Amino acid sequence: MSNRRTVDLNSDLGEGFGAWRMGDDKAMLDIVSSANLACGFHAGDPIIMADTAAVAKAKGVDIGAHPSFFDLFGFGRRQIRGDSPADIEKMVAYQIGALQATAALCGHRVTHVKPHGSMGNMAAVEADLALAIGRAIKGVDSSLIYVVMPGSEMERAAETLGLTMAREVFADRAYDDDGNLVSRKIAGSVIHDPAEAARRTVEMVRDSALRSTSGKRIPVKVDTICVHGDNPAAVELARAVRAALETAGFAIAPMRTALAA
Repeated sequence: MSNRRTVDLNSDLGEGFGAWRMGDDKAMLDIVSSANLACGFHAGDPIIMADTAAVAKAKGVDIGAHPSFFDLFGFGRRQIRGDSPADIEKMVAYQIGALQATAALCGHRVTHVKPHGSMGNMAAVEADLALAIGRAIKGVDSSLIYVVMPGSEMERAAETLGLTMAREVFADRAYDDDGNLVSRKIAGSVIHDPAEAARRTVEMVRDSALRSTSGKRIPVKVDTICVHGDNPAAVELARAVRAALETAGFAIAPMRTALAA
């Protein structure tokens, strides 16, 4: 059983581009306590970044950078090979800086960094990539929180570099026996039922453990829970997850506040 009684609820937002929009960001910002904003490499543009940061500030929601491989066509969900760790470090630093600049226009500040899509999935198992992301974070602002998958190479990179980390679990994704996310290509990898997502989330936070698709129990520390903003059921799902956590006695607070609690 976990002693933690305060957790963060986050979502990946600002994932439109130009005239195209994805998800109901304003509704999600009424529910979550932290938002991870796309920084232009998989989605997002200067207008969307600045406008989403402004709404987040008005609603008291912390914001973080959500960097990706340079993959607008594939929404950052394709594995990109060939870039050196040094180049990845520069790409991540660039994206963090872009959000810091656009957020500054409304007086908001970036508090954390969460890798998106394939970058995050690959960094969970590839030490060089996890360290490159961590070096970018440390080089830009060492006070930024590195959002990591528990038990992953990202967690080890944060420890090695002396970065504050937030260990994240997903309300709407299935896990394999290694504690990694099940590929989106596999049926059942994404959870669309709000009641099921809420039940699983309370169990993960309460028991400090993941439950894989085979039923394996994997002990983890949980600081923040993600509900993906691009899930068609995102708003209903996020409301159900938040309500279930609060009913179970957990307080919801922005990431930096939850970590300090």
